[in-house]
Amino acid sequence: MHPLESDRAFAGSIPQLYEQYLVPLIFEPYAADLARRVSLREPSHVLEAAAGTGVVTRQLASALPPSVSIIASDLNQPMLEHAAAVGTTRPVEWRQADAMQLPFSDKSFDVVVCQFGVMFFPDKAKAFSEARRVLRAGGIFIFNVWDRIDENDFADTVTQALEAPFPADPPRFLARVPHGYHDSWAIAQDLTRGGFNRSPEFATLAARSRADSPRIPAVAYCQGTPLRSEIEARGPSCLGEATDIATAAIAIRFGSDAVDARIQAHVVTIER
Repeated sequence: MHPLESDRAFAGSIPQLYEQYLVPLIFEPYAADLARRVSLREPSHVLEAAAGTGVVTRQLASALPPSVSIIASDLNQPMLEHAAAVGTTRPVEWRQADAMQLPFSDKSFDVVVCQFGVMFFPDKAKAFSEARRVLRAGGIFIFNVWDRIDENDFADTVTQALEAPFPADPPRFLARVPHGYHDSWAIAQDLTRGGFNRSPEFATLAARSRADSPRIPAVAYCQGTPLRSEIEARGPSCLGEATDIATAAIAIRFGSDAVDARIQAHVVTIER
């Protein structure tokens, strides 16, 4: 599989493991933050891009009045199917959609929101131009991205640990994609290339990532993200071995019982 394809492959057991492990480990506090920011705008029509398994969607459904229309979209149908199966407190519309070619009319939404998805877009300026196209005048595009990997302890520990078993070609998905788009200047340039003519606002949010054991973050990252595809490409027994190595590295750094580590992200807001 081409690296670009594997970096965006959320299929097989990944959606279930993603929801079970990664959502409580790293996504929930940032989802609540995005939903709060969206609700302050008092929108009527909201589009969520790259909704994944619906962690932000569920927060939006709880935070926004029932009269507010919410469409949650994602390129990966298996992720959407898992999100729909988990459900929300009120009806939302689930739509498979490519963020670089949104199937919605111009000026349809008051808010476009995206949690930790823009890093996966092959052409970020194109995706940003699509977000701008479907926003009404005065509407906002709000998204978050992970900060550099060395500000996110579990991801950094896993990445470093996997250098030892694969010294010639270590799997670098976590550093390359989720933690590879943190530079505010580059983000602002891509927004300008996407047609936004206002200055984006950046907020850096630190939080804590906690789990009952080192095994949980090891499984979360090694098996619940596209890092899994990189590991499995190196041999049929590599996934279990890599997960064991990551578990041991996390235990050495954070202890063998409950673990607690730093996570950090940037929230970007820009008005159409």
